[in-house]
Amino acid sequence: MAEPKTRPTQQPVAEFIAAQADERRRADCEQLVALMSAAAGVAPQMWGTGIVGWGAYLFTPSGGKPTDWPVLAFAPRKSDLTLYVLTGFPGQDTLLARLGKHKTGKICLYIKKLADVDLAVLREIIAGCVASMAERRVA
Repeated sequence: MAEPKTRPTQQPVAEFIAAQADERRRADCEQLVALMSAAAGVAPQMWGTGIVGWGAYLFTPSGGKPTDWPVLAFAPRKSDLTLYVLTGFPGQDTLLARLGKHKTGKICLYIKKLADVDLAVLREIIAGCVASMAERRVA
């Protein structure tokens, strides 16, 4: 079985963010780094070539091989900022209802631009993710 491509790398996060061609996207990424770093309490690092992540835990996909994955992460994709923050923590749905313009996936929150959402609510979602993951790693 092949090794996962999404592994921690030595690429500097600041270099990755600076390489974002769109000025607004670059500013949103810088703001996410600040928000997520404050919540995680650790420095970010690149995972693969396009994910900025904080911390690590052992994740086992259904029917798959356990692999390391960031506790908290985001990726600036072509059409959306993809935030890996939806852990099913208590109050998550209530916060999402107050967030503003967004879409969700199983574990992902998709936002076009940070100006579309309430940053105080986003901060609460990020904190909820970090707290939820801390409880899971201790259990």
